[in-house]
Amino acid sequence: MLLLPSSALLGGLCFLVACISGSQGREQPIWRDPWMQPLLLAGLLMLGGACFAHSGALAWAGLANWLPFFWAFWACRPHLETAKQRRQAAWMLVAGTVPVLVTGFGQMLLGWSGPWQLGGGAIVWFVAPGGEPSGRLSGLFDYANIAGAWLGAVWPLMLACVLRPDGWWRRSGALALALSTAVAVLLTQSRNAMGALALALPLVVGPLQWTWLLPLLAVLTVPLVLAVLPGIPIGLKSWSVALLPDRIAERLLAQETPTAWKHTRLGQWVYGIELVAARPWFGWGAAAFSVLYPIYAAKRWHGHSHNLPLELAISYGLPVTVLIVGTVFLLLVVALKRGMLQRDPLERAWWAAALVMLMMHATDLPLFDSRMNILGWVLLAGLANVSRLSKLDRDALSVSGESADL
Repeated sequence: MLLLPSSALLGGLCFLVACISGSQGREQPIWRDPWMQPLLLAGLLMLGGACFAHSGALAWAGLANWLPFFWAFWACRPHLETAKQRRQAAWMLVAGTVPVLVTGFGQMLLGWSGPWQLGGGAIVWFVAPGGEPSGRLSGLFDYANIAGAWLGAVWPLMLACVLRPDGWWRRSGALALALSTAVAVLLTQSRNAMGALALALPLVVGPLQWTWLLPLLAVLTVPLVLAVLPGIPIGLKSWSVALLPDRIAERLLAQETPTAWKHTRLGQWVYGIELVAARPWFGWGAAAFSVLYPIYAAKRWHGHSHNLPLELAISYGLPVTVLIVGTVFLLLVVALKRGMLQRDPLERAWWAAALVMLMMHATDLPLFDSRMNILGWVLLAGLANVSRLSKLDRDALSVSGESADL
């Protein structure tokens, strides 16, 4: 986890080693794990659908975004079995985000530019001058939205590190990272990431703080709401827009031509629904949307449909979508019922980070970056362990005053 945001290669290799070790000596085979059964069935359906997919070889290549991670979800769980292990993973994710912040601020404020290479090109940091797209912070990632997705997912863990009673020096460092992350998210101009900041805050601080926090968040979002809602008097709308940073206001309120809606999320979703209706059972194959959309819907390429359930249904059919999305929702619900939001701040933050990842995939697909994909399945693996409440965790919960040694 420490190396993951800096290098998909090094982080992925370390994650692979952890998964291999986590697969050995398990009491229960993978097919008997109740959380794995719907995923294994989905995997079989995906393999069957790839045999006659419209997208041809792309359908087989697209399985790499899913099948290995189904196994990884099961295999890495022994390393996230207890609250202490999840806390260690959270600290590594927080510390591993520092290079993202450093390179992001460097490219935006100091004009840093790559690519920087290590190991003869085995590790390449594409630090675009001025960000990618220009004017938007991207750091070590290829695109600002992916950088924003990573920062938004790790933000709850940083908040929790501030709240934990770990000594003033650790909490001060965590506070500096949290504030830097909030600024970096604004510089990415990612609407998903900005929403993640507001979504995670009340969940991490806990219900006891909601009496003052929720009204404060409501007041702070008033200018944004008034700026984007239709029917607001022109004077009030102008006042609201003036309170927003210029680049954010420009991005949120960009004027479009009457037919430009076809290139928006709404236009992509409408065409995606048409594709699902045409082949609902096994879909069209992975990457079919990127092939069909510019030919039949709009003369512009888009790599995906910007919605995970819809993308799954287009690529693999509705049964696979129900199995995968249903499993993820159930993991969140069961962990919530197990009282995860009533535990210590890092446990609340783990659940909040998983929810943030879920919400981001409602309007974008950061999972196509392997680092985000690994992060998502690690968060889900932690939820699966909470949902079954291991013996070690039960013993820990029975002891008052848990040690704050991390």
